[in-house]
Parts: sequence; C-alpha cells; structure tokens
Amino acid sequence: MHEATMAPQVSYFDYIIIGGGTAGCPLAATLSQNASVLLLERGGSPFNNANITNITAFGAALRDTSSTSPAQLFISEDGVKNARGRVLGGGSSINAGFYSRASMVFVKESGWDEKLVNESYRWVEKAIVFKPELGPWQSALKASLLEAGVSPDNGFVYDHLYGTKVGGTIFDQNGRRHSAANLLRYASSRRLMLYLHASVHKILFRTKGNSKPMAHGLVFRDSLGKKHLAYLKGGSKNEIILSAGSLGSPQLLMLSGLGPKEHLRSQGIDVIMAQPGVGNGMADNPKAAIFVPSPIPVEFSIVEVVGITHSGNYIEGRSGSNLVSGQYKNISFKSGGFIFEKITGPVSRGYLKLKTRNPNDNPLVTFNYFKEPVDLQRCVNGLTTLIKAIHTKSFSKFRYHFLNTKDLLNITSSLPQNLPVHSNTTASLEQFCKDTISTMWHYHGGCRVGEVVDHDYRVVGVDRLRVIDGSTFHTSPGTNPQATVMMLGRYMGVKILRERLVRLGLARVQDGSTR
Repeated sequence: MHEATMAPQVSYFDYIIIGGGTAGCPLAATLSQNASVLLLERGGSPFNNANITNITAFGAALRDTSSTSPAQLFISEDGVKNARGRVLGGGSSINAGFYSRASMVFVKESGWDEKLVNESYRWVEKAIVFKPELGPWQSALKASLLEAGVSPDNGFVYDHLYGTKVGGTIFDQNGRRHSAANLLRYASSRRLMLYLHASVHKILFRTKGNSKPMAHGLVFRDSLGKKHLAYLKGGSKNEIILSAGSLGSPQLLMLSGLGPKEHLRSQGIDVIMAQPGVGNGMADNPKAAIFVPSPIPVEFSIVEVVGITHSGNYIEGRSGSNLVSGQYKNISFKSGGFIFEKITGPVSRGYLKLKTRNPNDNPLVTFNYFKEPVDLQRCVNGLTTLIKAIHTKSFSKFRYHFLNTKDLLNITSSLPQNLPVHSNTTASLEQFCKDTISTMWHYHGGCRVGEVVDHDYRVVGVDRLRVIDGSTFHTSPGTNPQATVMMLGRYMGVKILRERLVRLGLARVQDGSTR
C-alpha cells in the first residue's frame, strides 16, 4: 500500500483496476494470484481511522462533509442526501456492516454459476463475516417482527429467506470493522501494487487499425496533482476493470468518451463510442423510518436483524442513546431506536449526467423516487408492518404506551428531513413516505448488464474493458448488497483467471483465504 505520489510516471500491468472498493478489493486480491495487478483507490486507508473501524462511531464518517471525508456527500437532484465511498474498501468501510446474501432468484436471473457463487460467498465469509450477539433491543425487534407476522423464524443465516432472521456482520465481537479492504491480505504482495489517493481522470483507447476501440491504459493524478500513466502489458487477456461504484463507473466511462453522444459533446468530450445506456437506469431503494423512544436505556446496536416480507419490504433497526441524541440533538427523548424499511426493487428509474469534467466532482444523479406508484405502495406496506411490530407485546418495554402511531410519526417528522415537511405529513402513510424519504445508500445502475456490459461484464463494443461493481445491477441484491458485491469481485476474479490460466495451461485458482 503506497501513496500515489510514490508512483512512477509510467508503469505496465496485466490488469488495472479502477476503484479499491467493495468489489475492487476482492477482485484485485484474486487476480494477483497469477497476474500483475495495479489497484487505484481515490481515497485513503481505513485502518487507522476510528470513525471507520469502531462500531460505536458508526455514522461519524457519513456526517463528515469535509473534502477528505471517507464518505463523499452528494445530494441527488431529487433533494435526498446520499454518500459514496472515498476510502479503501469503499462502501463496506462506512456502512452498517450487515451481511446477507442475494436471493437465489437474483442469482439465477444474473446467469451466474451457482457453485462458484457459493464458493465465492464462502471465501468472503471465512475472512471477514461474524455472527452478531443480539442485545435486548435487537432481540425484541426480532420477536416483534415474528409477532407481527413476518415469519417464519429463520434463525441465524446468510441466505435470503422470507421471514425474520439474524444476518451476519462485518464487525467482530470487539466491535472492529472488517471491510473489503481486509480481503487484500490474501493478495500476492509481489504481484499487487496499490496506490491510495490516486484519482483516475481518463481511460485511454486505441482506435486506429482496430475493428472497435481497445482500452490500453489510463491517466491518474496523485494528491499533489502530478500526472501518471499506467498501461496494459501486451497480452491479449490483459484488461482494465472499472470498479468505481454506481456513480464513479458511469462517470468515468463518460469522461473517457463512452456514453450518450449529445451529452458528451455538450461537455466538450470527444466521443470514442456512442453508448446511450451509460448513466441510465439509476435507482435507489427509498427508506422510511420511525423513531421509537424507549422508557428504559437501550444498548447501542446497528443492523443485526431483518424481516423479509412478501409485500416488498426489508425491515431493520438500530438503537442507542448516543446514536440518536448525537445525530438529533433537538429531540426530547434521548434513548430509543429507529425501525426502518426499504422497498425491494425499486421500479422507478432515473439517470446520471456529468456536472463537470473533473472526476473528483460528483455527477448529477436523479433517482425519481416514487415515480412509479408500486414503489409508494410498497413503502406503505412496509410502514404498516413496521407499525404493527412496534405495538406488539414483544416490543412493549421499549416504547412509551402513551405515544400512539400518530405521535410517533409526528416525532419522526420533526427530525431534520431531506425534503420540506408539509402540514399533512402524518395525515397518511403515503405522505409520510414522500416527506421523510431517505436513503439506505444502496443505489445501483448506470452500467447495467445487457445495456452497457454483457453477461461477462465486458463493455459492449469495446475491447479489454470491463465494469465489475453495483453499477451493473438492475436491482439491489438481497436486503443489503455488500455481500453480493464482494462475492462478485471474487467470482469474476476467479472466472477471469480461469480463462487466462486455461490459455497458459496452469493450475486452478487457489483459495488463498483462511482465518
């Protein structure tokens, strides 16, 4: 691990990976077993930042709006605050840590090899995933969901199953985070070169004498603004792989000349190949939450339990005193928890466009929350189940009995919101969903399979360029996507190496992971 200021002006590798995030780290660790790999991360290291590594500091990184924050704030054109990872490990270094696999329906629809999928999940799980120990509040939430009809009780399981379950966590028993960055311990130190604070500005293509554009290198700058060039070595299997996330990957394709033709021209960018799908199909799963004050002290906890309903919702929660009062200082009830739901899908879609030609600037992104009525109905369905759970006997000691549903909605809507709250915010659950909308940071799309990339994640119409991250998804996998994004990095790393090694007649990809 080195600062990009240490990089030579020109270098050559078998694979160049843009983005040391949730997919990029396991991908780099895998590819480095039998090839030289350059991994470029625009952020810094997570390992000595207590706001990242310590579970009790969860949320501090997301509230940090400085220019060096590991969580880069962006506000969608819908007006909803959001964040993108700017640190080694990407979103897995700043999220709530919940680990749950995608459904088998998602796996089948993706056309993945189920055996390799399961092997890749297990590779991640052996390395960085733990079983949480439920405290009283999370235990009560689990029991209340079951009492509210979100059944059966599936116990502790990674699999995506209807009902209520305890999922995995990337926080260990000491509350220390183990993100995708920790998977780099299984990389070959001899074959992997990792540069931090390396901002990629452009992918370079050869167009003369080729039937289609061929990626052969890129330009990146270090923290001092110095320009560096990295090129692919001369093998036919060598590739550049974009793993810059659902904002960064479509943004960088556009900056490199791949995207909607008229939009690129309006930004003064030479069009390498017109690709109207780049930036399209952006989606984010809207979240609705209710704060439930507690008459007794509650433990600090973040997501450990999930209710997976048949009505299109995932219900989770987090609790504490510092967590709530620290973030919402104007609230009179200091102890309690948020119970929240996110909708599956969603059906509503938006788009991403460039704001500037600076890769460090956020692009403009519109998610069109609740544009499709089915998404709003799913939000209402989730709130209905959530409210039912709050008023169960199982949750009774963690709520004030003199506060009815309308009171809880009023308390929640009085907290700082993304959008203006109307006088009728709590008149209906539909209006409450609209006025208090927030994000679970599970946005996806922009480089979707079948539009921008094929089922092997190769960019359509371009040689030696792939996109491997959540920007390729049509829907967010499972309750929380990080498990599947990390799996995808490992899965595609194994597939790519197998193709390479078959050509060379070498052995299979080694596991390279024990804990």
